[in-house]
Amino acid sequence: MDQNIIRKLYAQNKISEVFLNLKSADVGLTSTEANNRLKKYGLNEIKKPQEESEWKSFLKNFISMMAILLWISGAIAILSGTLELEIAIWLVNIINGLFSFWQERAAKKATNALNNMLPSYVQVIRNGKKVQLDAKKLVPGDVFILQAGNTIPADARIISASSLQVDQSALNGESTTESKSVEYAPGEGNYAETNLVYSGTSVAAGTARAIAFATGMETEFGKIAQLTQKQRKVDSPLTKELNRLTKQLSMIAVSIGLLFLLAAIFWVKYPFAKAFVFALGMVVAFIPEGLLPTVTLSLAEGVKRMAKKHALVKELNSVETLGETTVICSDKTGTLTQNQMTIHYIWTPKNEYRVTDNGYVNNGQIELNKKQLWYDENPDLQKLVEIAALDNDTSVEQTKMKGAKPKILGTPTEAALVIMAEKGGFDRPKVIIKYPRLYELPFDSERKRMSTIHRWNDQQFIIFTKGSFSDVIKQCDQIQIDGQIQPMTPSQQQAAANHNAQYALKGLRSMAMAYRIVDKDSIDINKVTATTVEQHLIFVGLTTMSDPPRPEIYNAIKRCHEAKIKIIMVTGDSKLTAKSVAVQIGLTTNQARVISGDELEKMSKHELSVALKGEVIFARVAPEQKYKVVKTLQQNGEIVASTGDGVNDAPALKQADIGIAMGMTGTDVAKDAANIILTDDNFASIVAAIEEGRAVYSNIRKFLTYILTSNVPEAFPSILFLLSGGIIPLPMTVMQILTVDLGTDMLPALGLGGEAVDSDVMKQAPRNRKEHLLNKTVIAKAFLWYGFISSMISIGAYFLVNLKNGWPRIPLASNGEVYLRATTMVLGTIIFTQIANVLNCRTNRISIFKKGLFSNTGIWYGIIFEILLFLILTITPGLQQLFNTTNLLMTDWLFLFCLPIPLVLLDELKKWMLYRKK
Repeated sequence: MDQNIIRKLYAQNKISEVFLNLKSADVGLTSTEANNRLKKYGLNEIKKPQEESEWKSFLKNFISMMAILLWISGAIAILSGTLELEIAIWLVNIINGLFSFWQERAAKKATNALNNMLPSYVQVIRNGKKVQLDAKKLVPGDVFILQAGNTIPADARIISASSLQVDQSALNGESTTESKSVEYAPGEGNYAETNLVYSGTSVAAGTARAIAFATGMETEFGKIAQLTQKQRKVDSPLTKELNRLTKQLSMIAVSIGLLFLLAAIFWVKYPFAKAFVFALGMVVAFIPEGLLPTVTLSLAEGVKRMAKKHALVKELNSVETLGETTVICSDKTGTLTQNQMTIHYIWTPKNEYRVTDNGYVNNGQIELNKKQLWYDENPDLQKLVEIAALDNDTSVEQTKMKGAKPKILGTPTEAALVIMAEKGGFDRPKVIIKYPRLYELPFDSERKRMSTIHRWNDQQFIIFTKGSFSDVIKQCDQIQIDGQIQPMTPSQQQAAANHNAQYALKGLRSMAMAYRIVDKDSIDINKVTATTVEQHLIFVGLTTMSDPPRPEIYNAIKRCHEAKIKIIMVTGDSKLTAKSVAVQIGLTTNQARVISGDELEKMSKHELSVALKGEVIFARVAPEQKYKVVKTLQQNGEIVASTGDGVNDAPALKQADIGIAMGMTGTDVAKDAANIILTDDNFASIVAAIEEGRAVYSNIRKFLTYILTSNVPEAFPSILFLLSGGIIPLPMTVMQILTVDLGTDMLPALGLGGEAVDSDVMKQAPRNRKEHLLNKTVIAKAFLWYGFISSMISIGAYFLVNLKNGWPRIPLASNGEVYLRATTMVLGTIIFTQIANVLNCRTNRISIFKKGLFSNTGIWYGIIFEILLFLILTITPGLQQLFNTTNLLMTDWLFLFCLPIPLVLLDELKKWMLYRKK
C-alpha cells in the first residue's frame, strides 16, 4: 500500500483502530514483544549510504584523462630510453594526485548527519511503566512521551496532548510552528495533519503522548534520506571541460608527433628509434604537463579565498561550477529570511505603532509617529502589551556567546510577542507577580485561540485571550478606544477586518488581542471552559509579524540580477507569504506566477519546463518536488545552485550542480548533501562565492593561454630541424622543453590562478556552456600572437650566437661550447619572453599598469623563481650535462633582462588600440 495512504489512515482512523492495527495499547508494548519487533523492523536509525572507500577516493585522483595521458607519456619515455624524462612526468602526476587527495579529504567532513539529528533517549511506556530508552530501540507500536525541547524520534499518532506546538521547519520549510492535537484535521501544506508528528522535528511547547507507526527508513525522514542517497554524483562542468580539453590537446600532440615521426624517418632519414625520441619531444612540447597541477592548485587557492568569504568548499571543482551558475533555487526560511519571527506593527482602533529592528533580541523600540513610546504611556497599548506578554508560555534566553542566537523555550510567535513587550519597557517577571496566572486554556487548532486567567484584584479576575483575528473578533462584543470600553459597532469591526486584510496582503501574520474582567464570584476557576471564558470579550487590537528578510539580501539579489543569475524561491511556506517576501526583497515583480505543490504535482514536464522560463515562485512544495524543479531546470540547460538549511532541502541540494547549505542554522542533513557550506548563513556570501568562481574560470583560461604560449617556441626549433633536413641542429632538447613546462612556467601560472577578479565580472552573464576553455581567442592569442613573437626571438637568439661564432662561414654548431650556449640562449629567451607573457595575460582589455603592475605578488615570486632556476641550470656542472646548458656571457644576461620590457609595451599598445576602438 502507498505510504501516503498509510499515513492518511493513521491520521483519520480512531485511536482505538490505530492501537488495533499496531497490536498495541495505551499501556505500551511488553518488553518481549518490543524485542521481537526490533528483530523484525530493525533499529530506529537512518541507514548509512555506502561510502566510497579510502583507496577508491585516493586512486581516483590519479586516473583523470589528463593524468592517464601523462602516465602514457612517461611509459613512452621509458621505451625510448629517456628515464629522466619518465621520472619528471610521473613525478608531476604523483604530486598532483597526492595534493588533490589531501585537499578534498581535509575539506570533506563526512558524518552520518541523519543519525546525529535523532535523539539519544526517549521516554517510552513498556510493560505499563515509563522507562528511558535508547531511541534506536524504539519500534512501531511503542507509546512514548514528548515534552518541550524533545526531538521527535519516530512518525507517530498523538494519543493525548496539552498545548502541543511542533517545529517542523526542518522538514517542511515553514517558519511557524504547527499546533498538534488529538483530533484530526488535514491542515494546509505537507505534514500538516494535526494529530501526527514526524521523526526529526522537535517539540516547541507543550506535552503529548504518542504511538509510533513508522521508524528508521520507513519514516518521512527516512524517505528523504533514501531520495538523497539514490542520486548519483555527476561530473562537474569543469571536470567535463578539462576532459574535453585533454582530448583536444591529446589529439593535437599525437597528430603533431606522428607528423614529426614520419618526417624524421622519410625526410631527415633518421632511424626509427631516434625518430621516435624526436617525435616524443614534440608530443611532450604540446602536452601541458603543468596544466593539471596548476588547475588543482588554482582551485585550492579559490577554496582558501572563498573560506575567507564564509563559504566552505567540500570539493575543489565546486569552486568553478559556482561561477557558471545561471539559476539559484533558494529556500525562504532561514536562507532569504532570518528564521526569527518579529513583530513589525501594533494596531489599535486609534493608532498604528511601529516596532523597530528584528530578531529575538531587545534591540529596538515601539514608536508612534517616529517617536519612542513606552507601553504604559497609552492605555490601549498598555493593555495589548499585557495580553501579549502574560497570555504567553514562551521564554527567550539571551546568550553571551558572540554570534550565538538566543534560545527559544516555546514557540517563535510567542517569542516575538515577548521581545515586543520588552521593547516597550514591559517587565514581565515583575508584572506576573502582581497578576499571577490562575488557569490556562491552551491554544488548539480548532479554536485557534489561547486564554489565561489572572488575579486582577481582591474581587476580580482578568481573562487574556489572543489568537487568529477571525477566531477572536467573533467572541468580542466590546472594544477599547483610548482606555474607554464601549460596544463594538459593525463599522468598527469592519475597520479592524480591513486592516487585518491589508497586513495579510503584505505577507504579515496578524494576531488579535482581547480581554475581559469578571467578578470572582461569577466564575469557578476549577470548572472553566473555553465556551464560558472566551465570550463577551473586549477587542484591543492587532500585532503583525513576519520572518524578516536578511538585511544583506537586497543587495545580494540586485547583484545576482546584474550578473544575469535567476533566483527562484522554492519554499514550504504559503503562497501569499512566499510572494510577499519575494516582491519585498526584489526577487520578483508582483506579476510573478506562484505555483503550489498541488499545482506542481499536476503539471506535465513540458508545462513545468515552460513555467520555469518565466518569473515563478514555488510554495507549499514537498521535498521530492524541489528535486523535480531542480532536475527540470537542468534539463532546460541551466547550471543550478540550490540553497537550503532543512531536511526538506537535502534531495534538491544533492541533485543540483552546486548544493549550498547554511552552516549555522542548517541541519546536518543539508550540510552532508551540499557541495558548499556557508559558515555565516549569509545569502550575500553566495554572491561573493559566485564572483570568486567566475574569477577562477577566467584565471584558468589566462594560465591556459600562458602555458600554451610556450608550446610554439618549444616546437619551432624542431620544425626548423625537420624542414632543413637536419642541416640546422636541434636548437632545443626534450629536457629543456620539460624545464619550461614543469619548472619555469609553473609558479607564474599559479600566480595567474590567484589573479584578482575583474571589477565588472558580476555585471556579465554567466558563460555559455558551449563556450570552451580552448576557443579561437585562446588559440589565436597563444599561438599566433604571444607564441609567434617568442618563437621569432628565441630562434633569432640561436642564430645570433652562431653568427657571433663564425656562421655562416662555418656550419651551425651541432655540439661543443657554441652549441651549448646557443641552446641555452634559446631556453633563456623562452623563459624571459614568458615573463612578459605572464604579465600580459593578467588582463584582457585594460592596462596592466591600471590594474597594478606589482599587485599580484604571486606572479612576481614565480618570476624570481624561474630566473633563479635558469641561473642554477646554467652554472651547476651536473645539471649542465643533464639539461644541455652552459655559462652565459654578461651581454647575454643583459639582453635577457631587457627582453620583457618591449614585449609588455607592445601588448599594452595592442590593448589600448582594441580598447579605444570598443
